Amino acid sequence: MAVPVEEAIAALSTFSLEDEQPEIQGPAIWVSAEPGATNSPIEYSDVSAYRLSLSEDTKALNQLNTLIQEGKEMGSVLYTYRSCVKALPQLPESMKHSQADLYMETYQVLDLEMSRLREIQRWQSSAASKLAADMQRFSRPERRINGPSITHLWSMLKLLDILVQLDHLKNAKASIPNDFSWYKRTFTQVSVQWQDVDTMREELDDLQIFLSTRWAILLNLHVEMFRVNNVEDILQVLIVFAVESLELDFALLFPERHILLRVLPVLVVLATSSEKDSESLYKRVKINRLINIFKNDPVIPAFPDLHLSPAAILKELSSYFQKFSSQTRLLTLPAPHELPLKEAQEYPRQYLIVNHIGAIRAEHDDFSIRFASSVNQLLLLKSTESADAEWCKEVKGNVYDMVVEGFQLLSRWTARIWEQCAWKFSRPCKDAVSLEANEPLGSCSDYEKVVRYNYSAEERKALVELVSYIKSTAAMMQRCDTLVADALWETIHAEVQDFVQNTLAIMLRTTFRKKKDLSRILSDMRTLSADWMANTSKSEPELQSLQPGGEESKGNFFYPRPVAPTAAQVHCLQFLIYEVVSGGNLRKPGGLFGNSGSEIPVNDMKQLETFFYKLSFFLHMLDYTATLVTLSDLGFLWFREFYLESSRVIQFPIECSLPWMLVDHVLESHNAGLLERVLMPLDIYNDSAQQALVVLKQRFLYDEIEAEVDHCFDIFVSKLCESIFTYYKSWAASELLDPSFLFTLDNGENFSIQPMRFTTLLKMTRVKLLGRTVDLRSLITERLNKVFRENLEFLFDRFESQDLCAIVELEKLLDVLKHAHELLSKDISIDSFDLMMNEMLENISLVSYSSRLASQIWSEMQNDFLPNFILCNTTQRFIRSSKVPSVPVQKPSVPYAKPNFYCGTQDLNSAHQSFARLHSGFFGMPHMFSMVKLLGSRSLPWLIRALLDHISNKISTIEPMIMGLQEALPKSIGLLPFDGGVTGCMRLIKEQLNWGKKSELKAEVLRGIKEIGSTLYWIGLLDIALRELDTTHFMQTAPWLGMIPGADGQIMQAQDGGVSPIVNLFKSATTAIVSNPICASPMSFHTMAKQAEAADLLYKANINTGSILEYALAFTSAALDKYCSKWSATPKTGFIDITTSKDFYRIYSGLQIGYVEESVQMSSPSHEVLGDSVAWGGCTIMYLLGQQLHFELFDFSYQVLNVAEVEGVSHTHKNPPSLQGWEALLEALKKARRLNNHVFSMLKARCPLEDKTACAIKQSGAPLHRIKFENTVSAFETLPQKGA
Repeated sequence: MAVPVEEAIAALSTFSLEDEQPEIQGPAIWVSAEPGATNSPIEYSDVSAYRLSLSEDTKALNQLNTLIQEGKEMGSVLYTYRSCVKALPQLPESMKHSQADLYMETYQVLDLEMSRLREIQRWQSSAASKLAADMQRFSRPERRINGPSITHLWSMLKLLDILVQLDHLKNAKASIPNDFSWYKRTFTQVSVQWQDVDTMREELDDLQIFLSTRWAILLNLHVEMFRVNNVEDILQVLIVFAVESLELDFALLFPERHILLRVLPVLVVLATSSEKDSESLYKRVKINRLINIFKNDPVIPAFPDLHLSPAAILKELSSYFQKFSSQTRLLTLPAPHELPLKEAQEYPRQYLIVNHIGAIRAEHDDFSIRFASSVNQLLLLKSTESADAEWCKEVKGNVYDMVVEGFQLLSRWTARIWEQCAWKFSRPCKDAVSLEANEPLGSCSDYEKVVRYNYSAEERKALVELVSYIKSTAAMMQRCDTLVADALWETIHAEVQDFVQNTLAIMLRTTFRKKKDLSRILSDMRTLSADWMANTSKSEPELQSLQPGGEESKGNFFYPRPVAPTAAQVHCLQFLIYEVVSGGNLRKPGGLFGNSGSEIPVNDMKQLETFFYKLSFFLHMLDYTATLVTLSDLGFLWFREFYLESSRVIQFPIECSLPWMLVDHVLESHNAGLLERVLMPLDIYNDSAQQALVVLKQRFLYDEIEAEVDHCFDIFVSKLCESIFTYYKSWAASELLDPSFLFTLDNGENFSIQPMRFTTLLKMTRVKLLGRTVDLRSLITERLNKVFRENLEFLFDRFESQDLCAIVELEKLLDVLKHAHELLSKDISIDSFDLMMNEMLENISLVSYSSRLASQIWSEMQNDFLPNFILCNTTQRFIRSSKVPSVPVQKPSVPYAKPNFYCGTQDLNSAHQSFARLHSGFFGMPHMFSMVKLLGSRSLPWLIRALLDHISNKISTIEPMIMGLQEALPKSIGLLPFDGGVTGCMRLIKEQLNWGKKSELKAEVLRGIKEIGSTLYWIGLLDIALRELDTTHFMQTAPWLGMIPGADGQIMQAQDGGVSPIVNLFKSATTAIVSNPICASPMSFHTMAKQAEAADLLYKANINTGSILEYALAFTSAALDKYCSKWSATPKTGFIDITTSKDFYRIYSGLQIGYVEESVQMSSPSHEVLGDSVAWGGCTIMYLLGQQLHFELFDFSYQVLNVAEVEGVSHTHKNPPSLQGWEALLEALKKARRLNNHVFSMLKARCPLEDKTACAIKQSGAPLHRIKFENTVSAFETLPQKGA
């Protein structure tokens, strides 16, 4: 069934094409279907219908407009001309025989370029003659034709401006004479074989004279002008018109003002060079007016990188026009490079935007508010069905006034950029130094002196602001194009009709009542532009029969009609007003509206003047889109053709490109106010590309622009992402700083981050560049994903280049990075941090349990930590021993990275590094918590298993060494006698423990025991950390699982018959929702209930976690079973063997007293080499072998302490003589005994063998806790062995 068209249209109107993308870029590439209201689309052919005798004027006007269009194309050819000689090949000596062919090929290439120059030569000659003829037509004393009209005057000025620009370009382009000299040389070589070349030689000579003569075009124009008839009258009219327009700011668009400024000095020279009356000009225009204009604008923009100076033009032309050389007041005007110091300091206040940006900012803000208000009023008006006519007129008139004001602001702002660029080109930087290369400016190119180093940071900031104001205002007005069109047309229609039907009617009845000639002109104005159909006061016959002297009308009311006047009507109205004011007399003194001798009253003259100027605005209002294009076109900021030629380079680097300089300044300045405008300077590339293709019509320029855009946009995205990453990284680091630390600092504000507006840029999905749409958000996302991975890679590389103590710093840096990821994820969708972390840890596979970090930790422990760190039992820390022989550990160098790979800024880096340094000299519980957090439950089991295997391997390694020490023991070692005292005991111990030849073996055994002890103690710290995490986890999950502590504080009991609260909650919720008949998908709720039951079983199974330390002790005990017969032999007699025992406790007893004595006597204390880990390793082995009691009874150090106690008791004084000299040793032995007792008490608590309670291990490796079994050393037979 077909849908009606009305319904389809109504449905389409409900769709919204808007998205969340903010408007922070200039308007799109302009596409206008309008032919342009400023120029008549039918070449003023409708003027003849008004019977104003303007046929010759119209014909000449169309001819001038054609010449203007052709001249613009000629100017494009000259401006974009590049030397062909540089590309010509040079033949080597071996190919000299092909010289003739090379000349022919060169000639053919250059002839194509020279043909364009010949075409320019012919065109300028034709244009000069036609312009001169046109001027002479209106300069006859007996003028028989009407004109020139104001439109005609403008066409004359525009054509003269093009001729002046062509002459200036020809003079400035040094490559053209160079190419011509090569062309002439090749022509001489190749024309030898030709016939009848005289004509070609004459053309060649004429072209040579044209190219080599400065101001040849202007000199030719002068000859053509004064060939038959003097044209000083029309020249003076043009000068008066230009001076008045400049003084009264008559030109609405800045290009018109620049045209007047460029042609005025040339007009003055031409008018003064007249043979008839050269001084008559200064009777109509005072010379002071000309001097003020030239002084106010010493530099005039001509081309994007070329400027004109009125003073320089006047001085140079004075040598070609002898009569003008007597004008000393004009010739003494200083050129820009000749300005006195005081004036040179005053002009920057006028030209530099930074001195006006405050006022511009206020103008922009005020206009934006008022324009938006007027548009809202217009929308409200259109939504009102029966609006009051006066209110309707007021609203639409206000919209018209706002559009006019907007055009004026855009024109003024864009003109400031043009004029600042011209001033910068005229005043290159001389004293600055290249900060990037740190080299003097003399080694820089001329273009760098006028652009790259000629703009200060404040000037770049002001230029960025002004570019953004121009582009944003143009975009705002362009979006309202269709909305305001009717209002503009109706307002223009009302203005015209009110003037011709009301104002002119009053004038006809009063001022011009008896002046038939002027009354006829006013009647013609009413005839050609009055819209009688819109008049509701009187009928057309009544209005036509209105007799002078009758009853005065109070004014006519007009229906609003969007019917604007055509270009021909405006053209004719301006001409008629001009005729009324001037009376058709070109020699009449004064200006257009400044005739003091005029018979027209002041009020009427003011009304005519106001309407005359409004007529010029009307055409620009009607040509709304084209006017916006002209006023917001900033493409000239990229072009640099003149400097490319003078610098003899193919192209400048992007660092010299002004658009990129502005973008780079925004990114480098970190100015939050400028950040949202960073895309505005990129719109300059759109304008320049449009100019290259449409105006200059040169594909190679577009290719160069495209290549630069590709390059700089890549750099822009990279720098933008780096700024975004740095900002969010700094923000995260600032939030993670300890508040108490910031409170105690005097400069705490250095660690706070100023907010930046990246959110707007992160929403940009359509950035318009050279006709393409680029998804900036996607590019930023892709780049940030890469940067996060690079940052993770750097952090792990940095950790791998440090020792294990850096694990805390790694955790803090990863926390900062993760928090930055969380903050950034609120504004943009990037990859999951866990995913990136697993990728960098190489832990993606489901069967991968050994991550990169776990492997590094194990490698670090094996190669550096266990051999070179010692344990301090008191502080529970491992520290690096200063006495350990340096074990060569191959580590990569610390990688270099920018500050944003740490914490963002230098201040934040220093703050976080000060915290990291607190943990860099030891390894303790903070490091263990960090390691547990980073490794997680996936990699920790692998690391624990590696440590247990290391213990087993160490036991296997020291087993033959211990056998060697057992063999070195004497056959019989008795108890130490008390009668010899401490001295005798120590002497006897040294005699019995004759291990002098086994010193290396003894050291190896001690190091092995020390590593075993360090490993076990390290596992003990890990056990503490895991138990704390398990407790926290239990407190979080127990309420949901219905778990409560049992009577003994360990056994957990379930409530409600085993149904946990989480299962009960989901079941009841599912029942309630499914019972509702409107439930869409009941199966999904049943699935959630099943998942709750699975979660309940999973979490309950993990509640009863075991002890890692107990597991390690059980593993060590099982590993010792293999050597139990050798280290703990069963006595043959069944009684304790006191004298002949060589069990492990006897070996460790000798080792202990040996290294304790060395630690007291030697200058290099053994304790700093071995630390407290030896006691942990030795005592654990003895305890698991069941030798604790044997050790406490027969240990040499214990016996020495017993003897010392007896001696101390037997002597009444405090320091008995027999103990003198042994105080330090005895104190060290007491300390060792205290440490041994501490270790044994811990082992009894965690592995109570005496109570017949210990850990067993299943075949799967899982521990069974609190299992009763027989008290035997081989109780752990079920423990899985390595390789089993």
